[in-house]
Amino acid sequence: MSSIILTVPGLGSSGPLHWQSQWEQHYGYQRVEQHNWNHPVCADWVAQLEAAVASAGPNVVLAAHSLACATIAHWARTTQLTIAGAMLVGPADVDRPDFPPEAVGFAPMPLHKLPFPSIVVASTNDEYVTLARAQEFAQAWGSRFMNVGAKGHLNSDSGLGLWPEGQALLQKLMK
Repeated sequence: MSSIILTVPGLGSSGPLHWQSQWEQHYGYQRVEQHNWNHPVCADWVAQLEAAVASAGPNVVLAAHSLACATIAHWARTTQLTIAGAMLVGPADVDRPDFPPEAVGFAPMPLHKLPFPSIVVASTNDEYVTLARAQEFAQAWGSRFMNVGAKGHLNSDSGLGLWPEGQALLQKLMK
C-alpha cells in the first residue's frame, strides 16, 4: 500500500515557488489547509491537521515546514490516529522572544518523543531556528537529524525549487 503525502505549510502558507507547492504540482501531494494562515491559533491548526489525517488514513506521511512542525508536535500529544512518518523542515522556534505575536498558543514547543518515524531537516543559517535548537528538537522528538548546510529557512527565498534533496529524504523516511 502506497503512502499518501500531505504537505503541512507554516505561517502564511506556501507560495507557488515554495518546495511544498512545487511538490503538490509535480507529485500530486495534497495540502493540509488552515482557516487562517496569517493569524494561526494552535488549537485550530491541530484540529485541521487531525481532520486531514483522519480523512487520508494511516499510511500518511507529513511533509511539514516551519510553524507546521510545532503544530505536528502538539498534534502528536493528543491524537489517537497513526501515521507512517513526518519530515519536519525548518522547525520555527516558537519559544523565541521575537516569535511572531500573531501566532497564538504554539509555545512552549512540545519536547516529547513522537510516536512515528520522523526526520528534522535544518539549515545552518535559518533565521527562525538555530542549528543547535533544531538538533534539540530532533533529539527530544526521537527524530533523525539532517543538516543541509546554509539554505536559510528552507522556504521560497532559499530558491530550492522542486528540492530533489528534500524529496530524497522524504523517500528514505517512507522506507
